[in-house]
Amino acid sequence: MNKTSENFLKKLLEAPSPSGYEQPAAKIWRNYVKGSVDELIGDVHGNSVAILNPKAKFKFMLAGHIDEIGLMVTHIDDKGFIYTAQIGGMDSGVLTGQRVKIITKKGDVFGIIGRKAIHQMKPDERKKSVEMENIWVDIGANDKKEAEKRVSIGDPIVIDVECRMLDDDKLVSRATDDKAGAYIVAEVMKALSKRKIKICVMGVATVQEEVGLRGAITAAYNVNPDAGFAIDVTFASDHPETDQKKYGVVKLGDGPVLHRGPNINPIMEDALFKVAKQKKVPYQLTAEPRGTGTDANAMQLSRGGTATGLISIPNRYMHTPVEVVSIKDLDNTVKLIVEYIAAHPANRNYCP
Repeated sequence: MNKTSENFLKKLLEAPSPSGYEQPAAKIWRNYVKGSVDELIGDVHGNSVAILNPKAKFKFMLAGHIDEIGLMVTHIDDKGFIYTAQIGGMDSGVLTGQRVKIITKKGDVFGIIGRKAIHQMKPDERKKSVEMENIWVDIGANDKKEAEKRVSIGDPIVIDVECRMLDDDKLVSRATDDKAGAYIVAEVMKALSKRKIKICVMGVATVQEEVGLRGAITAAYNVNPDAGFAIDVTFASDHPETDQKKYGVVKLGDGPVLHRGPNINPIMEDALFKVAKQKKVPYQLTAEPRGTGTDANAMQLSRGGTATGLISIPNRYMHTPVEVVSIKDLDNTVKLIVEYIAAHPANRNYCP
């Protein structure tokens, strides 16, 4: 990863983009690919579509969702404390003690998620799991009237953390699910702009994946691709208390994860393995016995059906503020997709 790519990834990860409020991150994404693609368009849903070789008949879609999980202001009590609901899904236990950023029309508002001090808890309280109704956000307001001058019902919230490196390879941040995928789509489009390709490639930063694959549904319908990849994260199983018998053996740094199962077109599956071996791109493999909870599911079922593949980035601690991915895995994922598309013929029959 070069310095330009590194700076882009950091800006993308730190830009707040909870589902339905992806504009800051989407703007960064569009500005990065602009100038490297033939067309750059958006839609009413908020998806961003970068296009290469638009006149080619065969259309190939790449999707990485740019939205992240978060919270939303649902109630402000008389004392000025803010109560919230989740945008997407997370373990409420990781929220207590976090610093947060509330995204308002007037600008960002800093807050914290408080909890009763452990000294004041009864023994049974200490053992209870944290529920959303017991979580509040403190912005330092003295009362409801003062809080309402700064925030409004419906304002989205994200955890306020920086992107950092654990070592020379492992990056820790919130929202690598799936801004890492959106990053890869952008990098692939820039790399392919320097290659001669025989097909039309449409790279999409999709929205609202965390609330039901909504952006991919509308984007795939509009793009109407013949084939495509979704790029998302998957569970790394190389840390304590993860069942490898259930989730497979997935390690950070061992390459992108390929999948086998009904969500994956079998001809595309074989072609991906072939390219990975020819180009010496390391990869890992997991089984997916049903439709995946990714944009690949929406793409496969769009219109009359799309030949779809899923390429995943190993991710530790998914849906927490400290997700961890490997830079090597990101680089190898970009390489695999670029080489697959660069070698793609002008037409291919993906019918099994």
